[in-house]
Amino acid sequence: MEFALFAVIAYLLGSIPSGLIVGKLGYNIDIRQHGSGNLGGTNTFRVLGVKAGIIVTLADILKGTLATLLPLFFDVEVYRLGIGIFAVLGHTYPLFAKFKGGKAVATSGGIILGVSPILFGVMVLTFLITLYISKYVSLSSMITGIISFIVSLFIGDIGLRIVIAALTLFVILRHRANIKRIINKTEPKITWI
Repeated sequence: MEFALFAVIAYLLGSIPSGLIVGKLGYNIDIRQHGSGNLGGTNTFRVLGVKAGIIVTLADILKGTLATLLPLFFDVEVYRLGIGIFAVLGHTYPLFAKFKGGKAVATSGGIILGVSPILFGVMVLTFLITLYISKYVSLSSMITGIISFIVSLFIGDIGLRIVIAALTLFVILRHRANIKRIINKTEPKITWI
């Protein structure tokens, strides 16, 4: 019963559409009608700029982190990564934005931050290095997931490994169109790093 309650709360947290809120309140723009139409941080960077992109990315990360920390606040024994997955699902299929959300990257990172800050640090470093080299956010996101899984084999328990493997697969599946564009050399590169 406790798991179900926290799972619902985590899903609702994840469903908060950071990109939509920042776009409408700060810029009077619905980012779903611009760029890729995605509610995540990458499209926010493209449509609204670096400042808005950073705010949305941090908000999306914190949704996942808060979801994994909630049981600690209430001193409840549940599998926190399991709760965090519902925040990722909320971010990807948000109740408050017609079930069309982001691609799960930032919020996935956020749930890892909530249980393993060291691994989260590895993820951020991997992402930034790959992004600097490739200029592809999508490619950097997928490589970060793969490297994170490899690192989890050395520093995590079996539950962490399974969750990271599942999240990495989910992120790759969410980026199928990006993979095709990378192969065809039509995927947009970032210009701000």
